[in-house]
Amino acid sequence: MTTITLQTPKDISLGEIEAELNKIWLSQGAGDAAIATRAATFSMVVYEPEEFQQLLGALSFYKGPIDGLHGPETRQAIKLAQQAYGFRTTGRVDMATLRSLREDHQSFGQTRPNNFDLRGATVSDAIAAQNPSRIIILCPTLGPDEGVTAQVSAYCPVQKSKSRNLVCCEYITLRGTKEALERVADVVVSLLIPDLPKFAWWKATPNPEQGLFQSLADAANCLIVDSSYFSDPESEFLKIQSLIDHETYIADLNWHRLSLWQELTAASFDPPERRMSLGEIDRISIDYEKGSAAQALMFLGWFASRLSWEPVGYRETGGDYDLVHVAFVREDGRAIEAELAAIPTADVGEIPGDLIGLRLASSNPNADCNTILCSETTGCMRMESGGSAQMARTEQVTAMPDQKAELLMAQQLQRWGREVLYEESMAVTVKVLQLR
Repeated sequence: MTTITLQTPKDISLGEIEAELNKIWLSQGAGDAAIATRAATFSMVVYEPEEFQQLLGALSFYKGPIDGLHGPETRQAIKLAQQAYGFRTTGRVDMATLRSLREDHQSFGQTRPNNFDLRGATVSDAIAAQNPSRIIILCPTLGPDEGVTAQVSAYCPVQKSKSRNLVCCEYITLRGTKEALERVADVVVSLLIPDLPKFAWWKATPNPEQGLFQSLADAANCLIVDSSYFSDPESEFLKIQSLIDHETYIADLNWHRLSLWQELTAASFDPPERRMSLGEIDRISIDYEKGSAAQALMFLGWFASRLSWEPVGYRETGGDYDLVHVAFVREDGRAIEAELAAIPTADVGEIPGDLIGLRLASSNPNADCNTILCSETTGCMRMESGGSAQMARTEQVTAMPDQKAELLMAQQLQRWGREVLYEESMAVTVKVLQLR
């Protein structure tokens, strides 16, 4: 690995940034050093908010670096904050804790945490090693607006076999307040390399009203989000649908976490005798880990879109499980009932709102379609309760070996483009949400 960094951050200037990059490549070609090749694969903007870490540090809950990594130290700091505010201690980002931190921080004035900001120092090897490219990292900061600074570096993880050539990734890290970064949106877009695929990874809640977000959505061939961290997925999905309607290609990393559930659901109806009973399904129950309904809503949208169910009713009954009931009708007029339940779990997972269990059933006692899918790690006792469990086909869903956004991101970069199945599923999900 070769890393070259400007020692002093510079006020942002497109010309100066390009000049510094050229100096790096010229220096790499001198002397006996291996020759560095500027890879021409794609360019990507990564919006790295990490407001949570900054607020935790400013309020003395967190002493570590601002690095965007939600490791043990960060999770412990979140638990301390949640305990202080009287919330359930999950060690995970949620809107109630964030709101309290913001209010607490504002009441103490706009102080800046002393923690060293390491965002943009590296990009996960899962991305850089497989896809050497130009990556622009945007790091919004707290405190007064002092303009935008830039830091430029080169990361060379790949050496061509039987040669001294290094294939490198360019990093451009820009820091400033949200308002300052908003002012330089045009410069950020100009840093994307022409004639190469362009990606924008928005690691926050989508905000089409924000000029910077809209500029990146317009410039990118593919906008990448992760709905597991949407503050209000029921509302944010409406914004995502609006972007899709305007021909923005969306890649939701959380959608790809559902792939094993989708595959096992489909496989359970592969036998011909069960396939004939697929149309008999008129009951579907989805349990998910309390914290985010995003996965449950997307799975329901996917399943309903495959069987041409039309949503006609939405009812919240609440209770311990925050129950939601959705009514559908089939093309032949048959009524379908769906139930979504948020299950409190003692040991929360890394991803908010992971699916826990799924049950497909029919009011026709002779239909061979009863199916139960259970998370291997969490199980689904609620799904298996009742007299019909012994008649159901039951499968365990093994969690993906690594659900981290960076790994899913690296996979997505290999197959970017329009995802028709996702768009069709999201269209049904949004129809459901518009009935609220």
